[in-house]
Amino acid sequence: MRATYSGNSEPPAVYTVEEHHVAVYAGKDNQTIVKADRPKELLRNSILTPSLAASILNAKYVNGLPLYRISQEFLRNDIHISRQVTANWVIQCADRYLGPLYDYLHNRMYRFHVLQADETPVKVSKDGRPANSKSYMWVYRTGKGYKDTPIILYEYQKTRKADHPREFLKGFTGVVVCDGYSAYRKLDRETEAIVFAGCWTHARRYFADALKALPKKEHEAARDTVAYEAIKRIGAIYHLDNQLAGLKPDDRRKQRQINLKPLVEAFFAWVKEIQISGRLSKGKTLEGINYCINQEEALKVFLDDGEVPLDNNATEGALRSFCLHKHAWKLIDSIDGAKSSAIVYSITETAKANHLNPFRYLEHVLTVMKDHQEDTCK
Repeated sequence: MRATYSGNSEPPAVYTVEEHHVAVYAGKDNQTIVKADRPKELLRNSILTPSLAASILNAKYVNGLPLYRISQEFLRNDIHISRQVTANWVIQCADRYLGPLYDYLHNRMYRFHVLQADETPVKVSKDGRPANSKSYMWVYRTGKGYKDTPIILYEYQKTRKADHPREFLKGFTGVVVCDGYSAYRKLDRETEAIVFAGCWTHARRYFADALKALPKKEHEAARDTVAYEAIKRIGAIYHLDNQLAGLKPDDRRKQRQINLKPLVEAFFAWVKEIQISGRLSKGKTLEGINYCINQEEALKVFLDDGEVPLDNNATEGALRSFCLHKHAWKLIDSIDGAKSSAIVYSITETAKANHLNPFRYLEHVLTVMKDHQEDTCK
């Protein structure tokens, strides 16, 4: 009898130096010189290769390592590449090679009927404003229901003004799922080409926070609260809609009209009754009631469109890596760095959403784009 055991071993990182020899020939007349073509480089007179660039981008934007730690890891292997050099490489590769791909994905995104949008604050140290001023990383993605070729795009902006989504979505016709932030509502009033759908998770969050804030001694009585009833009603809407997940969009719309619309109408009749009754004077529950009433039109959009999801959770998920990573690097050094980060995060998050290996994908893109530099400049 024989027992078989297996295990996996991980060799340390291997760094290979590529040496290219270019032949140069001189004619017998000492006037004619013939020189072979040099291999195309990512950056002129630089040691950077597609695989090295991909490893740096993968370490920072997929694994969340700050550039100074990446530089330290190189140094442990007797490779001297400073943080300033890697930062410059990132900015140049993002602008020269990944930027055209970003623009292509931006145009392609408009082919989808439903998009989703969100934003999160970020600090940029050298943006011409006082220290600790808030900038924002906006994120846009194709609708949750489009599983085949999802696209996720980040965009850095100094502010949270409505001008930014207005410019990014210029030319788009369809539905945008978002929270109740006033910038989106302003655009909703300005344009007929875009319908802005609300997020039921944001509505539910007010009531969930109200329950969490209850003292321990009142937990047993939570079932008698308005917040608990609101969560129960919203949960019933989610439960029915989840059962329609496997249907085609038009069939889902029909079933939503038949099964969900009565629940939704009953919910809004109930929240309006609560508001009028004056039972609540302040607190998260009242904020939730007012939010639902103010966002009623947007929260009902999903009933008339089978491609619109109930919430904006997919976009929050697309921001998760960025939000986790910024705890490690705290702030971005410059506006150029912030714009480059938006481009690289767009490519890596889109690759992950399409079940691609981000490192391999970055290496492939940089290799192909390097060999077609002239095309990207046209």
